[in-house]
Amino acid sequence: MASVLVINGPNLNMLGKREPGIYGSETLADVEERIARRAGDLGVAVEFFQSNHEGAIIDRIHQAFGLCDGIVINPGAFTHYSYAIRDALSSVQIPFVEIHISNIHAREAFRKESVLAPLAIGQISGLGTYGYELALDALAHYLRKNEKMKL
Repeated sequence: MASVLVINGPNLNMLGKREPGIYGSETLADVEERIARRAGDLGVAVEFFQSNHEGAIIDRIHQAFGLCDGIVINPGAFTHYSYAIRDALSSVQIPFVEIHISNIHAREAFRKESVLAPLAIGQISGLGTYGYELALDALAHYLRKNEKMKL
């Protein structure tokens, strides 16, 4: 069974409270519950991690080395400037999908660039929290295609 780590960055612990017009009314626990159900359907083990601290996210990525087959990451604001998280992802060589609840390309200019995207197998942006399920589906497909996960 493939193992996927789902990482959520800063302020995502405030889902359901923070700007619901942009991010929706679901809580992070709601989203994680939905992802866990989808992971079960796909035959994927899933683990969740959220932190508002860049170093904690980097440490968790490092801990995934050799233990996780893939990562789904919503890096929050770190998307736009965290070369340290980018370097951590690069160093572990674990395939990952970058997810954003809002469409970062339709928002403020500073949100349009992702320093992580060039390393990702793909990016999902603007489909709300449903994007997490799509990211998990895409990652499972990628792992199967690359024989890292058996059907």
